[in-house]
Amino acid sequence: MHVLAAETPNPVLPIWQELVLGLIAFGVLYFVLRKYVFPRMEDTFKARVDAIEGGIKRAEERQAEANALFEQYKQQLAEARTEAAKIRDRAHADANQIREDMLVQVREERDRILESGQQQLDQHRATIIRELRAEIGDLAVDLASKIVGEALTDEVRRRGTVDRFLSDLETAS
Repeated sequence: MHVLAAETPNPVLPIWQELVLGLIAFGVLYFVLRKYVFPRMEDTFKARVDAIEGGIKRAEERQAEANALFEQYKQQLAEARTEAAKIRDRAHADANQIREDMLVQVREERDRILESGQQQLDQHRATIIRELRAEIGDLAVDLASKIVGEALTDEVRRRGTVDRFLSDLETAS
């Protein structure tokens, strides 16, 4: 039995040839992985890290750019509001000036019309007074002729008498 036991390998202890062959296979596998696979995996990881960090960096840059643009927009909006207020104030001032100019023109036109009307009235009054004087003179001469009983036909004398009579009436009143 002893002989049989020597020929049967111990299940706990490995066979040394398998052990050597396993170590050589492990070494070759480790060399191939170390030489070719790990550097590529490292490059891939670095590329992913760079892409992620670059994406974050680009996102931060874009966020900063967006914030700068937003601030610029707010500043332009404030400037536009200020400019609009200035334009509105200028428009109010212009409207007030135009209104004042129009009022001055209207007053001047009113004064001109009133003056023209007054001149026309004065001319009409003078015409009417002239006509009335002539008519009153004629009536006065006719009346005086009837009272005196003689005809006053001398035109120059007649006019002188009438004018003197009317002048006396005007000074009396």
